[in-house]
Amino acid sequence: MYNAGRELAGSIVKEKLAACVNIVPENRLFLSALQINTDPEELLIIKTRQSLLPALTEHVNANHEYDVPEVIALPINGGSPQCPEWLNNSIRD
Repeated sequence: MYNAGRELAGSIVKEKLAACVNIVPENRLFLSALQINTDPEELLIIKTRQSLLPALTEHVNANHEYDVPEVIALPINGGSPQCPEWLNNSIRD
């Protein structure tokens, strides 16, 4: 997954679906066939606008190696006042 995560992040930024993608290495813990399993993977923190979420989700689904990649949107409730301007100037309309 490590190279796949970097490639997916690069394609997201190249397509201007996000201004920035942070790649965080992690271990996924999950239950399968009544057994706890762990796998190394990368968490992508993708910074974009709500209006691009459908296109971003479609891009992730089409380019991710998992059958059902996890896409979760979190609202921005505050932060630096310059961030929205930087974000809007870095992604597609």
